[in-house]
Amino acid sequence: MKQLIIALLFVPTFSRAQNKGKYSAYLFTYFTGNTGSEEAIRFAISSDGYHFRTLNNDQPILSSQTISSTGGVRDPHIMRGKDGKTFYMVATDMVSARGWSSNRGMVLLKSTDLIHWTSSVVNIQTKFPGQEKLERVWAPETIYDDSAKKYLVYFSLKYSGQPDKICYAYVNPGFTDLEGEPRQLFYSPDNAACIDGDIVRKGERYFLFFKTEDRQPGIKIAVSSHLTGEYQLESKDYVQQTSEPVEGACTFKLNDGSGYILMYDMYMSGRYQFTKTADLKNFRVVDEHVDMNFHPRHGTVMPITSMEGSRLVSEWLAPAASLLSPLHKDITTVYDPTSEILTLMAPAGTDLHSFDPQFVKYPGVIVMPEGKRDFTKGAVEYSIRIGSKEKRYSVIVKAE
Repeated sequence: MKQLIIALLFVPTFSRAQNKGKYSAYLFTYFTGNTGSEEAIRFAISSDGYHFRTLNNDQPILSSQTISSTGGVRDPHIMRGKDGKTFYMVATDMVSARGWSSNRGMVLLKSTDLIHWTSSVVNIQTKFPGQEKLERVWAPETIYDDSAKKYLVYFSLKYSGQPDKICYAYVNPGFTDLEGEPRQLFYSPDNAACIDGDIVRKGERYFLFFKTEDRQPGIKIAVSSHLTGEYQLESKDYVQQTSEPVEGACTFKLNDGSGYILMYDMYMSGRYQFTKTADLKNFRVVDEHVDMNFHPRHGTVMPITSMEGSRLVSEWLAPAASLLSPLHKDITTVYDPTSEILTLMAPAGTDLHSFDPQFVKYPGVIVMPEGKRDFTKGAVEYSIRIGSKEKRYSVIVKAE
């Protein structure tokens, strides 16, 4: 019998806090590794910013061969446009097998529905004169400059004999090309290599998270009142809450108004760490609340609406994937796709007369019935509705 083991998922009470704004879910874009199709853009989705489930069965949502010049893309960053309905992604145009100093450009992508994307490749070395010593272009991100009324892309550049520097350039109105030569955005006081910039605006100040490659590599923050310059370190302290190597910082605001998540790639151990902050100064680890059924590398998260979440799951989610797992971590969950029967193995002594599996729903997915049910008389039928599509499954709970 062919079976699919479905990962367990625990949702704490704070994940059900009432949403205070128009965004009610989150989209996570990422890549997964250093070989073949792993260097490609993937999507995952979450209702609370802590529990993410992959879309498209963890397969790429775009072909790297089609959108890049190297055949691979890494470090995807996604953002919502100023108009609220256009989306922009940028990514490193790179295949790591060719070497860490082998790429010269980035990929720019644009969409109005998060499903269909147009793309352009920008090779900085061939586009601008005097770039013969350019060795690599890493980890681009996009932000809107209210003063210039333009989108700005920032990234790190490395030239032969020099450390990596975080630079920026404005993008043309069509988001297909850079308008001018890159200019340096941040000047490290120690002239140390700096990569993986991530800018968050809070009030009238811009917080630049970046990885410094100085005596003890890690993530620091520089702050400025101007988007394009004069960033200063307010502290020499590192903000990651681990002694393990990290990269790829991403900060996103929680929809419930409770603060921000700073997450980063612990690339040597294959894990991610999530921290929470209210002031972008003090960070505490919240890994105990985080659950993912995939292993991301250097990705970013963007808040989305319920309608956008519904569109994404309608495109890239099989109904059976919505049968994620129950609240209880000590239950084994097995799904048989042939019979479409889900079996939950509960601990001995579990009261099956009144038992609630508490299946966690993707944004835009309706799971019925809700609440406690009597499982002593056999299977209970559940329906999964995604948009206009509905499918039914049988759920059995056994206490052994």
